[in-house]
Amino acid sequence: VNRFYETQNSTIHRAVYAFGEQATTLYEQARISVADFINAHAHEVVFTKGATQSINAVAIGWALAHLKSGDEILLTQMEHHANLLPWQQVALRTGAVLKFIPVLPDGTLDMSSLDHLISKKTKLVSCIYVSNALGTHNDIESIITRAHAIGAKVLIDAAQSIAHQRIDVKK
Repeated sequence: VNRFYETQNSTIHRAVYAFGEQATTLYEQARISVADFINAHAHEVVFTKGATQSINAVAIGWALAHLKSGDEILLTQMEHHANLLPWQQVALRTGAVLKFIPVLPDGTLDMSSLDHLISKKTKLVSCIYVSNALGTHNDIESIITRAHAIGAKVLIDAAQSIAHQRIDVKK
């Protein structure tokens, strides 16, 4: 970061001078590195300021355009505000219904509740991979499989987990 700011700091994708071209090249190389790290294609990687901005982008850019009254958004009871407030706003604006996977006394999700929570009305499931408050590692593979089985989209907030375990976005 220091080297970049000291020797290559420039506007990316706009500058037509050496520093600008270097900054753009470094930026795009970073995109390729991140894509390799999470098993994605470079064109699938979008940089934001953080998970909160990313979730808001999906809520505003996708959910508001695709959800309607009566559609359901499934979250967990362990979500932090960054993955709760955007969906509350989407529900208010679209008439979608929020539902929550309960948390058991041991801090894990009540996965047996998925049978009655996920339905044909479920259009989005959004949950954290690892809880920053509880340290719980959620069984996202089961959640993703169940959601995809009824055609729902899935958003996984992996901000707390990516530093500790391999993330494969294709999987």
